[in-house]
Amino acid sequence: MSDRVFLAHLRDQAEFVAGDGCHLRELLHPTQQPIRIGYSLAHAYVDVGCRTADHWLEQSEVYYIIAGHGTMVLDGQAHAIEAGSYYYIPPRCSQWLRNDGEQRLEFLCIVEPPWTAAGETITE
Repeated sequence: MSDRVFLAHLRDQAEFVAGDGCHLRELLHPTQQPIRIGYSLAHAYVDVGCRTADHWLEQSEVYYIIAGHGTMVLDGQAHAIEAGSYYYIPPRCSQWLRNDGEQRLEFLCIVEPPWTAAGETITE
């Protein structure tokens, strides 16, 4: 691992469909880059008219909405979200996100400790 500066660009990261159905690019993850951090950072989006599957993580998360608007459902309670919204999701909190707009719903997601597939449970 390195304590040096790490520089990259979104376009250089491979996009994949995550377990919950959103499109995701891992930006920072201690198992993928030569960095020492206790979290992972991803850029994600949900297409127009789509939503993620209901799921929860063993880890805590912070979402920051970059573009678009929609509905975030946390433990059954719906919340309107838009660009500039951010929220903390505690571990094991049931969640899903719906794009209610006419453009991509884009967001950054910080997971601490870092995201792992074993720590994610899809409930639908």
